[in-house]
Amino acid sequence: MASHFNHHPFHLVNMSPWPLTGAISALLLTTGLIKWFHLFNPNLLFLSFFSIFLTMFQWWRDMTREGTFQGAHTKLVMKGLRWGMILFIISEVLFFFAFFWAFFHSSLTPAVEMGILWPPMGIKPFNPFQIPLLNTTVLLSSGATITWAHHSLMNSSHHGALQGLGVSVILGLYFTALQAYEYSEAPFSIADSVYGTTFFVTTGFHGLHVLIGTTFLSITWFRLYNWHFSADHHFGFEAAAWYWHFVDVVWLFLYLLIYWWGN
Repeated sequence: MASHFNHHPFHLVNMSPWPLTGAISALLLTTGLIKWFHLFNPNLLFLSFFSIFLTMFQWWRDMTREGTFQGAHTKLVMKGLRWGMILFIISEVLFFFAFFWAFFHSSLTPAVEMGILWPPMGIKPFNPFQIPLLNTTVLLSSGATITWAHHSLMNSSHHGALQGLGVSVILGLYFTALQAYEYSEAPFSIADSVYGTTFFVTTGFHGLHVLIGTTFLSITWFRLYNWHFSADHHFGFEAAAWYWHFVDVVWLFLYLLIYWWGN
């Protein structure tokens, strides 16, 4: 369906400052991390967090306005958005593939410096049947609840969709709390050989993606609460669900390969 102002179904966005402020925020984040690492001064880092938050809030606000109230997200536009989300998730899969590659490179052929052992001598790995198994149960359960929410939305059950999505957000926060507790009790650090490095970098980046996904789901819940989605027009919900399922699958591989097989 063409828009009221154009004779084509495409959405040509208005000039927006948010890509520029986003790029500046990313530069502030990088320099803020360097300043924190070398000078132990987090002021620039906090400024970058504040700038990123403002950019996210206002950019998301504009996207919500375009898709919900202005009717700019036609079927053709949503098709492009779907392909964009699919390609983004593929790039994230390749991102984690690099970390798994590093893990297998080190674990399948342990170096002499590590005693030709994996895990290296002196490293006491986590028991995969304690907190890691609980976290696996929590995250897979959240995948089931968000599927429940999606089916409820498809069947025009607003209350059921709110319940399922709300439970998913709570489980995501619970997962983060459990991982933070696990890190605090870890018997090794990121500086303990290549095992500690690959473990904390891989699980840490996954934890960051869980936080991002939880934020995504929380905003989606707020939009759902305000009736921004319908049974046939809810790509924002679908994008959040796809991202969360991606996080689930990555954790499943991470648990099986790093926590269980890697021990």
